Amino acid sequence: MNFSRRSLLAVCLAVPALALGPQPAMAAAALPTVDMEAVLKAAQWDPAKADSAVTPGAGPSVKLVETALRKKGLLDPAYEDGHFGTRTVTAYAQWQQQLGYSGLDATGLPGRTSLTRLGEGQFTLTRIVLAGAKVTHQGFPVNDRTLAMLKAAQGRSGRTYVVEQGSYSPGTDPTSAGTHDGGGVLDLDAEALTAAQRTAAVTALRQVGFAAWLRTPAQGDWPLHIHAVAISDPDLSSPAQKQVGAYYEGRNGLANNAADDGPRVPKVTYEEYLRTL
Repeated sequence: MNFSRRSLLAVCLAVPALALGPQPAMAAAALPTVDMEAVLKAAQWDPAKADSAVTPGAGPSVKLVETALRKKGLLDPAYEDGHFGTRTVTAYAQWQQQLGYSGLDATGLPGRTSLTRLGEGQFTLTRIVLAGAKVTHQGFPVNDRTLAMLKAAQGRSGRTYVVEQGSYSPGTDPTSAGTHDGGGVLDLDAEALTAAQRTAAVTALRQVGFAAWLRTPAQGDWPLHIHAVAISDPDLSSPAQKQVGAYYEGRNGLANNAADDGPRVPKVTYEEYLRTL
């Protein structure tokens, strides 16, 4: 028996299962996403809060992380609330330790690798933040992200700053209380600057994503300098993380927890700053 092309098409349309063969299974549902930018901000800011308020935009992502920690037996369900407080920081540090990390790699501040491992089968990551490679600038160790931020601040103020202390320098300066042990932290010379230039420098640093303050001899055993902490640097030491939280809470980042005495500018991360350009 002979069939025309039109007749064959009619048969296929009438009996699709027979004509097209077995149908493929439905694709697996996509996993929810965790915004790493938001989680990093919350992990620094939330522990400094006097209450359990949720960092704007971070709640859903933090809760996914907390759920994963709870399933690992590391976090009590009572703290599965979207607030990345001290209990969640401790639980996350334990997760990092389970992965074999220690020291600065197990402070409870999420990094890409540990977040990816935690999210296996549960969530995927968006807006990933990386510190980048370690490099040397003016003779001091920093990472790519911190150096890019410093250059952005210099571009805004029209001035090149002299670095007096870099990052990844444990034990170099006892007066720093461990803030320079990890990444993301710089001290800049302020003695050669006028009062107006100091204010402009701190302003520019804050505008590109640093928690920055002018430090004076009256505040501690140190010369006049600018202390800058790169917000959301994944390599921050625990003391530096606490300074970021203090900055968001309007404090000076020192042991006396006094009010912030620096210029008032919108508080942003480097990634948030880049999105305004």
